[in-house]
Amino acid sequence: MLTDNNKIFHRKKILTVFLICAGVFVLLFVRLLYLCVWQADYYAARATQLHERERSIKAARGRILDRNGKVLADNKTVCTVSVIHNQIEDPEEVIRILAKELDLTEEYVKKRVEKYSSMERVKSNVEKSIGDRIREYDMAGVKVDEDYKRYYPYGSLASKVLGFTGGDNQGIIGLEVVYDEVLGGEAGMILTVTDAKGIEVEAAGERRIEPVPGHDLVTSIDMNIQTYATQLATQAMAAKEADSVSILVMHPGSGEILAMVNVPEFDLNEPFRLPEGTPETLTEAEKQNLLNGIWRNGCINDTYEPGSTFKIITAAAGLEAGVVTPASSFSCPGFITVDDRRIHCHKRAGHGAQDFIHATMNSCNPVFITVGLRLGVDSYYSYFEQFGLKKKTGIDLPGEAGTIMHKKENMGNVELATVAFGQSFQITPIQLITTVSSIINGGRRITPHFGVRILDGEGNVEEELEYPVTEGIVSGETSQTLRGILEKVVSEGSGKNGAVEGFHIGGKTATSQTLPRGSGRYIASFIGFAPAEDPQVIVLAIVNNPKGIYYGGQVAAPIVRQLFENILPYLGIKEYNGHE
Repeated sequence: MLTDNNKIFHRKKILTVFLICAGVFVLLFVRLLYLCVWQADYYAARATQLHERERSIKAARGRILDRNGKVLADNKTVCTVSVIHNQIEDPEEVIRILAKELDLTEEYVKKRVEKYSSMERVKSNVEKSIGDRIREYDMAGVKVDEDYKRYYPYGSLASKVLGFTGGDNQGIIGLEVVYDEVLGGEAGMILTVTDAKGIEVEAAGERRIEPVPGHDLVTSIDMNIQTYATQLATQAMAAKEADSVSILVMHPGSGEILAMVNVPEFDLNEPFRLPEGTPETLTEAEKQNLLNGIWRNGCINDTYEPGSTFKIITAAAGLEAGVVTPASSFSCPGFITVDDRRIHCHKRAGHGAQDFIHATMNSCNPVFITVGLRLGVDSYYSYFEQFGLKKKTGIDLPGEAGTIMHKKENMGNVELATVAFGQSFQITPIQLITTVSSIINGGRRITPHFGVRILDGEGNVEEELEYPVTEGIVSGETSQTLRGILEKVVSEGSGKNGAVEGFHIGGKTATSQTLPRGSGRYIASFIGFAPAEDPQVIVLAIVNNPKGIYYGGQVAAPIVRQLFENILPYLGIKEYNGHE
């Protein structure tokens, strides 16, 4: 028999267990009440999500416009065809019809139809007419959603500037990738309710989260100038059997680029098409390398020895430092000896006695070497940096290459001499035209660019784009003096073929040899600006590896002349009256 103490102990034990159970019950009840009342909406939404299938809706990508509002990149309505395995009722019919309408093999379609997934994409960028036709079959488990494909109305025009988008509508190269966040918008969503087997509940219908279109980008490109420059480049490439031709047209005061041409261009609507005659045996890696070369923008991605156009920079440094004046006297015997090396002038017989103006008109190597040596390595290198040549320009295009220059500690007199007339280092075309622009515009280092403003869907200005400017890289006096000298180069000197009747044109020619020396491959170039007294437009033309005559004054200068003859009146630049 239990003693009284044992009875009391058992009663306490039973009471303790009861109280614990009651406490747990109360806690569970409170938790249940919390979940059913206060968290009801949250868990209802989670339950709905478990039975909702998502289908993305592409946003309409913002357009790219030229400075006058002409559309350079637009959108075209296309369709994406997908299949949902659990909803297909007649797999054989689906396979047969989709293979026929989408021009695919039945084996390819079958793999997607038989794949167990929430949704399997069969083909994107399907023409809308074909998508509409597939809808009319009304096949269970087949979804046709409208989206957008990028469309370029002018085909290959400015292809290496505009760039293109991939299947996901994201930018791959060019302005399309740099301004992807501006242009891209926000994708929408189609939400459908399914049962436990993944079959749509028709009575529940669909929910749509509408996409948000991207913003439009207004660029500095002038389609008319871009078109004409492309025609000139194409003609020059064919006439000289050149490897490529590049033309840059820019406003030297603002940095706005009116045209950037890199011939040969490619079709933006078929960017992955390989050239005719491409071997079928190429690996995927080899094909991609070939495409990368086709897409490459030589104006910003490639460096080259600028040759005599770079004498503008040496002249600016010399004038700014006071080691030379327009009236400084020189004598050219046809060569100059620097340390133990004899460096020839392009005129082997020499130019004889001449002042600095005529030395520039004659593009005399010994004179510019002399100016470089007067400056010395420290001073010349300092001006090289002051002019911005050691930094990238900051252009709003991807993949800009940097200047390839001797390290200061490795520069001796010979290296300084060759740099002074544009050899033994490399820069990009965009760097050259930007630096020359900054020297002739009064001394303001500008940032070359295409993006001007961003517009919303109603055409209202969302943002005016601004770019860095560095003041005082040369004095106004040096800038004015150099403009006058370079006008003489075109009116009376080696740049005569760049002259345009009725206009004061300033400029400089160049003929540089590609590495290795003695290869017989040359680069002919000419940089010109107008009007010389107040530059409103600057042009750089580069012809790579022309056959036959290869001198810049005879090959590249006429390209710039023809361009100026057409675009100066178009830009509203007035002729001088001949009585200044």
